Amino acid sequence: MSSFEDKPPRLAFGMYKRFALAAVIISVLGAGTVASAGLLEVNALVTIVRQEGHVIPNIKGALDDVPAGKPQTILVLGSDRRFVDIKQDNPARSDTIMLVRLDPSKDATAVMSIPRDLKAAIPGHGETKINAAYSFGGPALAVKTVRNLLHIPINHVVNVNFGGFQRAVNRLGCVYVDVDRRYYHSNAGLPPSAQYAEINIPAGYQKLCGKKSLDYVRFRHEDDDLVRSARQQDFLRQAKDQIGLGRIFGDRTELLKIFGRYTDTDLHSDSAILRLLKLAFESSGHPIREVHFGGTVGPEFVTITPPQLDRTKNEFLNVQASSGSRQIGQSASRPARPTSRRERRAAQRGAAAGLAPGLISDRTRAENYVAQASTHLDFPVYYPRVRLGRGSYVGQGPRVYDIYDRGHHRHRAYRMVLSTGLVGQYYGVQGMSWTAPPILDDPSDKVKMRGRTYQLFYDGSRLRLVAWLTPHAVYWVSNTLSETLTNRQMLGIARSLSRIGAR
Repeated sequence: MSSFEDKPPRLAFGMYKRFALAAVIISVLGAGTVASAGLLEVNALVTIVRQEGHVIPNIKGALDDVPAGKPQTILVLGSDRRFVDIKQDNPARSDTIMLVRLDPSKDATAVMSIPRDLKAAIPGHGETKINAAYSFGGPALAVKTVRNLLHIPINHVVNVNFGGFQRAVNRLGCVYVDVDRRYYHSNAGLPPSAQYAEINIPAGYQKLCGKKSLDYVRFRHEDDDLVRSARQQDFLRQAKDQIGLGRIFGDRTELLKIFGRYTDTDLHSDSAILRLLKLAFESSGHPIREVHFGGTVGPEFVTITPPQLDRTKNEFLNVQASSGSRQIGQSASRPARPTSRRERRAAQRGAAAGLAPGLISDRTRAENYVAQASTHLDFPVYYPRVRLGRGSYVGQGPRVYDIYDRGHHRHRAYRMVLSTGLVGQYYGVQGMSWTAPPILDDPSDKVKMRGRTYQLFYDGSRLRLVAWLTPHAVYWVSNTLSETLTNRQMLGIARSLSRIGAR
């Protein structure tokens, strides 16, 4: 096997910390499960939720009542244990704080992660990281803190632990995910102070099941809180795109049991469950729109200014007007200015060639990067002749690997990974002989450039994916998790795709 083939190193298994990240998936799927049944089995489904679920104590007074049929905002908290199992002398912090807004009058379901390190005022405890509210006062105090921060009603709260997340993903047949880079850590040979959760997930489009999906969404080293939130929301979007109501309906009873066993909620009456059921049913056909939380990452806290907070709240409440803008660290619309002589000259050549700001021509380096890998694939390899000026190629060459579709047919694939120069921000070029992967279902639009028809996939007004299909393979350019590449940059990179060896 060539060195370009995927070779996972040995792992020392055993250590887990802070399991329940992005457990929101089971909550959203749980709502979809109820919604899929409609009114056919309403009494039976309500009984399952009531019998299997656990009601959070002392929560009623913290929530806002809502009339039937009106929009509802759900606070989803992920932690390593169900709240009812937490001892007073052994508190836990919430690893995931996410808001989901069900509003049938909008064209999307809004989902927004709140950074766990956000500096916020916690009632009775002063200003500190917002996730500390959970350890100080459980879900009730977490609700009050989030409501005081955003000044919006919170109608329901769901506390989920990691076991439900894994079981729900496995029950639904796993999820194909466009992984932006390699995520790897082993504790072998490290002192306890340097150990954290082990992970080994390579870059590239692939199927992730229970444990690996949890490892992926909970990873928080080598990036920051905002990138981690973007990764969680991206996983949720891809999961919902792939898991149709037909599959959920066929397995609704077991999924609701999983939802009940691994969650604590405020739902204790038939009428409350029925109101949420009706709302979930009316919203079930809507796409999920990611609303990224604004803010600035500091050495200890994530901070947000009042104007940023107002814009974030308005985008969440009025999801139809989502701008799609993504800014983490350096602004996406103002690429970092080249500093070295070589970078300045490359930028000047790019501007002369009509490239989008921030892009430079780099054909020779790209061709060398993919040359050897191309000999191990049975379909043409395309590479971009331009890249971000401040970015670089990651590794010695693309990852070359096999991918299996849901019918267990083997396909060949490769993934090029490029950094942007910003923490946790990687974009990539993917090619594979599987010509109908789920990620390419339902493009937002199409555009013709240089004789090719490209499929465009938007998040709001921001391009997250640009794809090109041929009779024997597909290729796409993936934006970073926080979508820091501009639309012009995404289109410029896609337009530059060239076949290895061609002139």
